[in-house]
Amino acid sequence: MTEPSPAYRRVINTIDGITEKVGMVMSFILVPVLFLPNVYEVFSRYVLRDPTIWALDVTTYAFGALFMIASSWALMKGAHVRTDMLWDNFSDRTKGIIDSCAFLFLFLPTMAVLTWSSWDDFIYSMSINEKSNSGAWQPILWPLRGVIPFSCALLFLQGISELMKSFWAARTGTLLVKHGKFEV
Repeated sequence: MTEPSPAYRRVINTIDGITEKVGMVMSFILVPVLFLPNVYEVFSRYVLRDPTIWALDVTTYAFGALFMIASSWALMKGAHVRTDMLWDNFSDRTKGIIDSCAFLFLFLPTMAVLTWSSWDDFIYSMSINEKSNSGAWQPILWPLRGVIPFSCALLFLQGISELMKSFWAARTGTLLVKHGKFEV
């Protein structure tokens, strides 16, 4: 058996599709929020001689949200850090076994706990209308706190897809998805 069943493949493709679409939508929303406040801040500071009190916070929060939400997309693309000098020498079956154990016993339980505990923090932050105390602007923090359980849940979901891919590699010795190398 060299190909998984259509249902098995459909689950993986559905999860990967959700990750891809959420990543795309959030990048269309957050990249302008990263860019425009900085442009306005530079213009305001150096041309108008009137710096803003909000641009740094908006940029920091947008970057944090983008980083957290993009982590599930990076997981799907195989862009997280690995020790290549060891990993490249393993067979596809060994990689599948290692990844299956890592996803099953480390990654998924951790994402479940982080999703659960950060959800409580988000609800509490919303109930008290938590605000930042760093600076004069004092923006609300609960939207950023809401990104944490959302991104952890996306990571958990993508972890299921990666676990299924790893199970397949462990069982058959063939990879369902071959990732390219990301060089920085």
